[in-house]
Amino acid sequence: MKRRAGLAALLALSLLVGCAADAPPPKPLEPLAPKIAGRMVWQAGIGRVDFPLTPAVRDGLVVVASSWGDVQAFKAETGELWWRWPVGAQISAGVGHDGRFTAVVTRDNEVVTLDRGREVWRARLPASVVTPPLVAGERVFVLAVDRAVHAFDAVDGRRLWVLQRPNDPLTLAQPSVIGSFRNTLLVAQGPRLAGVDPLRGTVQWEAALATPRGSNEVERLADLVGPMVRVGDRVCMRAFQNAIGCADAARGATLWSRSNGGITALAGDAERVFGADASDRVSAWRATTGDLLWSSERFLNRGLSGGVAVGPVVVFGDREGFVHFLSAESGEPQLRLPTDGQPVIGTPVVSGQTLIVTTAAGGLFAFRPN
Repeated sequence: MKRRAGLAALLALSLLVGCAADAPPPKPLEPLAPKIAGRMVWQAGIGRVDFPLTPAVRDGLVVVASSWGDVQAFKAETGELWWRWPVGAQISAGVGHDGRFTAVVTRDNEVVTLDRGREVWRARLPASVVTPPLVAGERVFVLAVDRAVHAFDAVDGRRLWVLQRPNDPLTLAQPSVIGSFRNTLLVAQGPRLAGVDPLRGTVQWEAALATPRGSNEVERLADLVGPMVRVGDRVCMRAFQNAIGCADAARGATLWSRSNGGITALAGDAERVFGADASDRVSAWRATTGDLLWSSERFLNRGLSGGVAVGPVVVFGDREGFVHFLSAESGEPQLRLPTDGQPVIGTPVVSGQTLIVTTAAGGLFAFRPN
């Protein structure tokens, strides 16, 4: 069964790669007179990244990892290298960070945990991992591609519990959802968001964000795509090529779900949810109801990354290394900044006033408004 899950995950990943290879040419960018001011304030090279890295930010640090095993922490304000640790193995998923502990997972299915930049333990997992670990409450939580959730003591690596439920024959090899809300662990179980007791590993509630549909297992793939967006009690996320939706994490109930085909993470603020569909049409929905507010076709087929909402703008990267700042209210382009010409990967993140973007070539770029 474990081998079957692993092969199924690889099949799903190959489907994604094939779709990208057959994609139509990107829509040319329109000339843009900047409407807001911003600039790159520092950059660093972290080594090639061939997994969808989303940097971890906490307490003014930006923590990243390269595919070849270098885990590094930078000061978000200045770009100063704070610490570096070579894991000694290729990395498939990362990074989880809580300000003290940092966790990544290797291609050999080992979760590796560092304490203030020094390795303290490793533990073998029975299945591969592509979702960044969650580090919270002196625990390390890992979601594997077979949807099993593993909990470890962050200090000594003791395995605390495993949540393993009946699994579908095909799962998705793409970062899924694992996060926290108050004293509840939030974790994806296919198209459902589950609220789990972090001390015991028992499921407390489930909220369906999508309804799988299709004539075969591939078409019915609707696993939740991470990272999720959390504003107050509301958490929002995408179901792979199926829908977007929001849930009330306090009540464990679905708020709304809307059909929308796409494969990248959502962005959001208190009023809106933003996302790009499979053709890179960017849309905004009302966060409370899911009503469509605006839609833009300016970036069709440009391979947009996940997005992040930053004050009055929402930000996406693209396959050519551009970072696009759009008006959150209207979708109108406000600013466009280059990186190194390589695809922006994962999801941009924000630390204070600094926007952090990574590229497949291992470029780490920090932008800030003037």
